[in-house]
Parts: sequence; C-alpha cells; structure tokens
Amino acid sequence: MSQKSMIKRACEVMPGGVNSPVRCWQSVGGAPLLIASGNGTELAAVDGSRYLDFCGSWGPLILGHAHPEVVEAVQRTAAEGLTFGATTVQEIEFAELLLECIPYVDQVRLVNSGTEAVMTALRLARGVTGRTRILKFDGCYHGHSDAVLVSAGSGLLTGGRASSDGISADTARQTLVAPFNDLDRVADVMAAKGDDIAAIIVEPVAGNMGLIPPADGFLEGLRELSTKHGALLIFDEVITGFRLGPTTFGAIHGVTPDITCLGKIIGGGMPIGAIAGPRRIMEHLAPVGAVYQAGTLSGNPIAVAAGLATLRILHESDPYADICRRATAMSVRLNSHFENADLNAWCAQLGGMFTIFFTRPPVHNLQQAKTSDTTQFAAYFHHMLSRGVYLPPSQFEVSFTSAAHTDAEMDRFARTVIEVVDLMKAENVKSQR
Repeated sequence: MSQKSMIKRACEVMPGGVNSPVRCWQSVGGAPLLIASGNGTELAAVDGSRYLDFCGSWGPLILGHAHPEVVEAVQRTAAEGLTFGATTVQEIEFAELLLECIPYVDQVRLVNSGTEAVMTALRLARGVTGRTRILKFDGCYHGHSDAVLVSAGSGLLTGGRASSDGISADTARQTLVAPFNDLDRVADVMAAKGDDIAAIIVEPVAGNMGLIPPADGFLEGLRELSTKHGALLIFDEVITGFRLGPTTFGAIHGVTPDITCLGKIIGGGMPIGAIAGPRRIMEHLAPVGAVYQAGTLSGNPIAVAAGLATLRILHESDPYADICRRATAMSVRLNSHFENADLNAWCAQLGGMFTIFFTRPPVHNLQQAKTSDTTQFAAYFHHMLSRGVYLPPSQFEVSFTSAAHTDAEMDRFARTVIEVVDLMKAENVKSQR
C-alpha cells in the first residue's frame, strides 16, 4: 500500500492523521513521512527512502536509533513482564543512578512523560508554598497541561497560536509570562506579584522556539529572585537533562533549582518522565505528604530498563565531548558561510543541539525568533529532505546530533546545507528579476 493511501487512512482515524500536531508538517507543507524503522543515524520510510536523521525522535535518542544494548535490555525485561503496578528492583536502581548523577537532588518520582512531570512539579510547588500563581517565559513549552499552555512554544508556535482553546480563563490568569532572557521584566513581575507566585518555571536552555541559550546571569538572577520572594525555581530539563553532559544543565551551569523535571533521554526512547529535588520538597508528595500524584505505569519495567541501559552507556562511554566537537565544527562552518554569502541565516548551537534560524543574529527571545522567514525554512526543509536529510519539520524546533553521528555524516550535513542555501539564494535572485 502506498504512503499516500496510508496517510489518507490515518486522517480518517486520527485528528490530522497524527498523534502529536507537529508531525503533520503543517508549517512546512507536503505529506509527512511514514517511518518504517531506524538504525543508528538512519531512518527508513515505508516507501523505501532513507534519511540521515537530525530529529532523533525530538531528543531522546542520544545513542541513535535501536542501540543494541538498549534494545536487548528492553527485550530481556519484556520477557519477564510488561508492567506490575508495583515497585521493582530496577526502579530503585534507576532512581539511585539519577541521584548519583545529579548532585543537588535527594529523591525522585518517576512519571510517564515530560508533560506529567511538569504538571506534578507545579502542583508540588503550590502545595509547598501555599501560593497559586506561576511565572513562565514567552515561547517556552512545558507540555500540554492547562497551566503552561499560555504563551507556549513548540507545536503551538508552529501552528501560529499563542495558547490553546479549552483552557479556562481562571486557569490562564494564574500564569504570568515574561520574555525569556529579560531579567529586568522578571524582577518587575516578582516585585508586583511575588507574594502570590508559587514558582518560576523555565527551560534553562530554550528549545521550543528554536535553540536559545540563557543570557549571562539570567539563570543566576532567577535563582536570586525566586529565593528573595519565597517562590520555588523549577528547571524544565525534559530536553536538556543528560543532553549536554551526564547530568542536568543546572549542574553543568552551576545553578541549583528547587525542582528539576526530566524526560526524553532518561527513557532511552521509551516514554518516561521524572521530577527530582531535595527531600524537604519531595516529601510533600503522597504518600508521605499531602500533594497527590499517582500513575499505574509510572516507573514501568520497560521504560526503566531502556533508561538504565542508556544512562549506563552514557556514563561509561562519555560521548559528550565528541558530540559537542562535531556540532561546534559544523555550526562554525555554516555561520562562516552564511556571513560570507550575506545570507539571512544563522546556526545557533550548544553541545549537540542546534537550530538554523532564517534570520540574522542575535536570537535571544521569542520576538527575535519570530523574525525568522518560515517560508524560507519550509523550502530549506524540503530541499534537505530531497537530499536524504531529515530535520524537525518546524523553524521553531531544535535539531539533535547523537553519539552515533560520525565526522563524515556531519561533513555531509554541512555540505548539503551550504548547497541548499546557495541554491535558495540563486532562486530568490532569479525570481526578483
């Protein structure tokens, strides 16, 4: 059966033919790929075409697709039972490993997704502080729970929406918003409303309006302001946790949040999330405390097995220096070309994360990210696809390199980008004559 007919079938039984909105390629146009398999850095579509992958299932596959040791761990564990709704030895070992890797946390609660981790973290912050409001940042995406779908990024931004229908006005009023990297605005909000703010929540490296690192002193300032006003500081590290080193970005950067949300990599490709923090905060969770959270599949054996295998491999092989070296060399090469060719493009990069913005630098916040030419990005996306390179289908998402990407593959990617942007520039010049 053809890919076209399969997509038609999908649209009959799933809204938009997908189970997550950005997969439908709304912002880039065209028919989305239907994936058959992945191995290492390569994706295979159902029509037989193959692609060098820089999406990595939106971040978790830091070891590449179908890493043999992770697959073996999942298969071995599945043969012993898929889920029990009861604690297993591996859950304890997994929690111990997470705590060993993150120096400022004492306890962890496993959940089933990043969205669930954030939802729980916010409830926990309200329970600890007795306050109701939260402060988030314009363009930061923290999953699809009601409180954080206000001025959100990622799929909502791709679809041209700042929020979502179905969220009550009362809920929306409890969420205050400031521009990312604008510490003065945060100080103003905290001075005016700080007595009622339970938590400041932030992606320490923004990854849902394209890649935007924190400005110098920004995270340190959030730590100071939250402490001063009695609010908790929550780092949403669903993307950055174990992405830039064998720990959290907070630990690497030297800023300690009160609560850390994790996901993506710690599941090794299986659905999982976690919240972690000091004992004085975490023991507000039931059954010890009065903040309720539960989940039948939380800490299920399959996700824990994949996560344990992944974190152990990362700890033993420590691929981060090579990942960063390859991505840095690529971004320097591309930015040099963009500048020399006078192109409205810029590659933001941190470790193995990068975004090619179709605008000139700098990009420090959502307003600057939104100056990107999304029509140009769509053309770029399809040109790259036709040359066998698969990217996240949105200007406002992050691309990921993995430990599986080789020097040769990174060179191929850079050469292909240069070929494509030069072609696009020539096409634009021709169309203007």
